Amino acid sequence: MSDAAPDAGGARLREFWLLAATFLVAVSGLIYELIAATLSSYLLGDSVRQFSLVIGVFLSAMGLGAWLSRFVGQAMSGFIWAQIGLGVAGGFMAPAIFFSYAWMESVSVPLYGLLVLVGVLSGMEIPLIARVLKQIGAPEFRFENVLSVDYTGALAASVAFPLLIIPQLGLMSASLSFGALNLGVAGLSLWVFRADASRVQAAVWAVVFAATLAALWQSERLVSVAEADLFEDDIILSEATPYQQITVTRYKDRVRLFLDYSIQFDTLDEHRYHESLVHPAMALAPRRKNVLILGGGDGMAVREVLRWDEVESVTLVDLDPRVTELFRGHPQLSGLNGGALKDSRVTIRNMDAWTFVEGSGQVFDVIIADLPDPKNLALSKLYTRQFYGALMERLSAQGVVVTQAGSPLYARSAFWSVAMTLEAARNPYRPGEGLQVLPYHAYVPSFGDWGFVLATPQAPRPRELTLPAGLKFLNAAVWQAAQVFGDDTGPVEVEINSLQSHALAGYYQDGWDQWFE
Repeated sequence: MSDAAPDAGGARLREFWLLAATFLVAVSGLIYELIAATLSSYLLGDSVRQFSLVIGVFLSAMGLGAWLSRFVGQAMSGFIWAQIGLGVAGGFMAPAIFFSYAWMESVSVPLYGLLVLVGVLSGMEIPLIARVLKQIGAPEFRFENVLSVDYTGALAASVAFPLLIIPQLGLMSASLSFGALNLGVAGLSLWVFRADASRVQAAVWAVVFAATLAALWQSERLVSVAEADLFEDDIILSEATPYQQITVTRYKDRVRLFLDYSIQFDTLDEHRYHESLVHPAMALAPRRKNVLILGGGDGMAVREVLRWDEVESVTLVDLDPRVTELFRGHPQLSGLNGGALKDSRVTIRNMDAWTFVEGSGQVFDVIIADLPDPKNLALSKLYTRQFYGALMERLSAQGVVVTQAGSPLYARSAFWSVAMTLEAARNPYRPGEGLQVLPYHAYVPSFGDWGFVLATPQAPRPRELTLPAGLKFLNAAVWQAAQVFGDDTGPVEVEINSLQSHALAGYYQDGWDQWFE
């Protein structure tokens, strides 16, 4: 690399390009970090833990890269090599991790190996750009200007990732697209600094750029191949939203829904889950006119609620509008819930459950919480004493609330923590007293032994379990048996879940890890 000062016009062009390159590489660097964090939370679970580890490892690797940059003799040559390396390591990060998980069920080694490599290369970028700016004699060069552009690029990436990149591209195409962006930076740098570029760099860049563009062109096929290995059945729908990855599979007449690669229902046995969730609460409630369902955007719980003739209105609150859109209008999916989401009695609200509960002034006769498992803090908050206290403000004095509570076998402590938390929640109708709770469970082949907790502000009057016609699983005898727990699934001493402790997330993760890790 020649350190001779170029002419004034050339210096201005090079200075402008280096600042523009700083912005672009900052965008791609943060995108790689977010892709790694999202993939780890999808495939390894516990998003809080995974995001924390990914951020810590990535920043540490960047620090190592910044220190290693001092050993690079020719700054611009080193910057170009770093961009080529990022185009490969960052661009092929998502494909490598997906295929590793599909073929070898291994995620941690490729994930963190590539994350460290991307972090090191990203950490070298700013010091090398700063050196080149000094070498070309950039007027009034200030290092903080470079950092300002870098931080602005990071902001742009953090805003674009959930709103544009994931919904429009998905993880696989996003990874390859930003790999192509790094290679584009390398290519333009080779042209702007062509007097100092080597033929070897140009040749390597051309080969890698062509390979990345070819992979990007075939990205949909790559996704199909990876998902075919991840799922047993044919994939009829795969879509990324700002909230989650939605995948629907079919084998003959059997349909399964996966959110973030975790199964949500299987049409062979979903009736066991939804009948157990809905009908005991509906049967024990003296009134059933107004019903609130939190979660359950697939409409299966709504279908069961509408079996009761007394129901006048159902409010369904689900965060992801795409899920409710699909199960309301998709020809292959809406039939699974019997067209329940099209019923005139059903109102759909796409918003956070807590936000709805705090902001609504409505009172409901029955509240059904069909929420995702509390695998992270964002979901655990919907199982806290504070949330249940707010939820009871939306329940009538004689009303009934029920929640799915996970497996009393696989995550025993988590299940009983939900039950004890509900029992300890604030009772607006009997100040100073807790709630009356009734834990029960049912066997659902797709999930195993699965539990639910029913709660009321006051002890319910004894009522015969009268059920609507057409049920496939639940009857009076099954209901009585559901309230009996074995010695290995019965109550244990656990903490109440609160916004301060979030004990439930730890119980959940430890329980499932014990069985399946």
